[in-house]
Amino acid sequence: MKLGLLLGFWGADGPPPGLVAGVREAEAIGYESVWTSEGHGSDALTPLAWVGAHTSTIRLGTSVMHMAARAPAATAMAALSIDHLSEGRFVLGLGLSGPELVRGWYGQPFDPPLGRTRDYVAIVRRVLAADGPVTYVGRHLSLPVSEGSEAAGPLTSTVRPLRPDLPILLGAEGPRNVALAREIADGWIATYYSPYRDGHYRAALAEGAARPGARRADGDFEIIGAVPLILSDDTEAAADQLRPLFASFIGAAGRNFHARAFDRMGLGDVAAKVGTLWSEGSYREAAAAIPTGVVEQLALIGPPGKIRDELPAWRDSLVTTLLVYVPPRPEILRQVAELILG
Repeated sequence: MKLGLLLGFWGADGPPPGLVAGVREAEAIGYESVWTSEGHGSDALTPLAWVGAHTSTIRLGTSVMHMAARAPAATAMAALSIDHLSEGRFVLGLGLSGPELVRGWYGQPFDPPLGRTRDYVAIVRRVLAADGPVTYVGRHLSLPVSEGSEAAGPLTSTVRPLRPDLPILLGAEGPRNVALAREIADGWIATYYSPYRDGHYRAALAEGAARPGARRADGDFEIIGAVPLILSDDTEAAADQLRPLFASFIGAAGRNFHARAFDRMGLGDVAAKVGTLWSEGSYREAAAAIPTGVVEQLALIGPPGKIRDELPAWRDSLVTTLLVYVPPRPEILRQVAELILG
């Protein structure tokens, strides 16, 4: 199991202090990859290019870039640019996000997500191949697009990719999306993953792998498991740090895929209680309604010895890279590396 560092996206104050120094330390002590995210503030690409310019071997991934934020060709252009500049270290992690962000921030339609994902990835791959003019006719996305009687001709990338088979990973939670990732992508980025409650994920991955034309063999498919990690002598205090985060995702308005993920893990009663309290504006009570035992199944928290005892479950799981979400401070990064990599 490889070790990756998740930087996430910035808070209100901008980038964390010592960002570059932290990533360089992570590279030096054995972190195999570093990943950035985006919400409706900082983007995923700019910070990744910045830290990539100050490193030389660590893989650079997006977890995840929102598909609604960029046309497929724009995403492919950014991918081939960063891959060239980093000498083949870029990993393109894509995700749908949710309807609130897609509609409210990007002004894009959300439905139907599965079909749009399939079309989007197909166009990105054709642009990256750079082996001829890109034409694609999909159910939801096509290239080129004509307006009235004015036809547009297809174009070819003016830059040849460093790697035409640059890896594309999909962030997914629902079983149909996970199956699609297994079918058309090079890997899957799991956000709410528990090694103790992953039967539904195993079934979805098996379904995708069995589809005609599935892109990767089982041993060649990456699974990136994002997990919050808090080293603390007080496990309850560590859980308290994560409860508000989990509650905010479970309680989000609209079509809530995060709450459904908890349902599929057999935690529907917890999700229902948290969601009700959150909708009433009782945010502290919603967070407090998440039992410590639930947090422990989704995160690694507590003293080093306790976390060390829990690591075998993760090593025996589907996860090929443990993507830890910790502050990029050298002392913390070293502690985590010693714990996980031994």
